[in-house]
Amino acid sequence: LIERLGALPGLDNLVMTSNGSQLDRFASALKAAGVRRINISLDTLKGDRFKAITRIGDLAKVLAGIAAARAAGFARTKLNTVMMRGINDDEFADLVQFALDNELDISFIEEMPLGEILGRSNTYISSEETRERLAARFDLVPSTESSGGPARYWRIPGAETRIGFISPHSHNFCDTCNRVRITAKGELYPCLGQNDAVHLLPILRQHPGEEAPLRQAIVDSMGIKPWGHDFTQQMEAPQVVRFMSMTGG
Repeated sequence: LIERLGALPGLDNLVMTSNGSQLDRFASALKAAGVRRINISLDTLKGDRFKAITRIGDLAKVLAGIAAARAAGFARTKLNTVMMRGINDDEFADLVQFALDNELDISFIEEMPLGEILGRSNTYISSEETRERLAARFDLVPSTESSGGPARYWRIPGAETRIGFISPHSHNFCDTCNRVRITAKGELYPCLGQNDAVHLLPILRQHPGEEAPLRQAIVDSMGIKPWGHDFTQQMEAPQVVRFMSMTGG
C-alpha cells in the first residue's frame, strides 16, 4: 500500500503516524517506499507506565523503532504526546530533553473528548500550563513555522527540535483546519469533533471503475465541514461517542 501511495503523481508529502512498535523492522522499507516523515506516539519514557497506558505495549520496541527511523535516514521524526494530568505530566520536560538528545520534534496534544471515557475531565491539562512548566527548564521562543497541521511551534535557541502544541480545547484552530479523515470502512469525516460523515464505500460499489462520482462525493463533503467544534462542552458529556482508534490520525 505504501509503495502504491508513494508512487502517486502529485502527492507532495507522504507521512505516517505509528505506535513505533514495528519500525525497527520496517523503517528502511518505508523510506524506500516513499514515506517522507514519521510521527510516533509516545506518552511516557517509563516502561511500566507505557504498558499501563497502552495496555500491551513494550517501550523498548518503540525506542528501538525511533533509533531505526533515524538510522534509515528519516529527518524531522515527530513524537506525539497526549497530555494527561496525574499520569504523565511529570515527564513533559524529560520528553522534550529526549527529543533534543535524539534530534526529534515533539508535539504535546490536549486530550480530545472522543468516546465515553470515565474521569477524562480530571486528567485534562492545557497547552498553556504545559508550556509554563517547560519554560522553567527550557528557553522557549515562539515560531511562525508550520508542518501543515494544527500544531503551533516553539523553538529552543541553538536546537533543531521543534516543540509543538495541539490545542483543540484552549486555542481552537478550526479556522485554519484543512484536515479530513477517511476510516478503513470508507467513511469520510470532515471533522473529528462531529459525527457527520460521507460514506464513500457504497459509491465505489455502485460505480466501479468510475472516478467522477467518487470525486464529486468528496467535493460535496466539504459542504458539511462545520465552522468549528466545542470540545469544552463535550468534556463532561461527549457528543461524539466514536473513539479515536475508530477514525485514525
